[in-house]
Amino acid sequence: MNTEGTLGSTDPTAVPAAVPEGSIVVGHDGSDCSDRALTEALELALQLHTPVVVVRTWTIDTAPRPANWEFGYVSSFAEYAASVEDSLRTDVAPIATRFTAVSLGYRVVHSGAAKGLIEISRPARMLVVGSRGHGGFTGMLLGSVSDQCVRHSTCPVLVVRPRT
Repeated sequence: MNTEGTLGSTDPTAVPAAVPEGSIVVGHDGSDCSDRALTEALELALQLHTPVVVVRTWTIDTAPRPANWEFGYVSSFAEYAASVEDSLRTDVAPIATRFTAVSLGYRVVHSGAAKGLIEISRPARMLVVGSRGHGGFTGMLLGSVSDQCVRHSTCPVLVVRPRT
């Protein structure tokens, strides 16, 4: 399994490294539904012989504290980005280990979820998202992020529902 990653730059307005053209991009927020979306994306990638890029969008409010965080110390943007990528890799590892034949990359995007996923998936073959993430109202069939991705993405979007 190829596991390349990018933290981007220390500039919060910088665009993360582009995903490979024709890859499958999957949004992952750590929820059970995003785990299902990742599994679907990896199964598709096996059949299509294409790389997968797992993306986590974040803001300072949603980022885990960097390892060197302590009261009174202001962590840098790069330290927060590294913490987000570490968290993403930890969350994805149990699923990724079952798909060692798939080339797997990681991107962390400092942005709102829908906007970041739509933007980074422009050159992708497909964007895969879960129907429900961590936020929102329970009982809705489609979360706001998946709804926005379906409406505004320039590539095909697969919305994966949770198992019932």
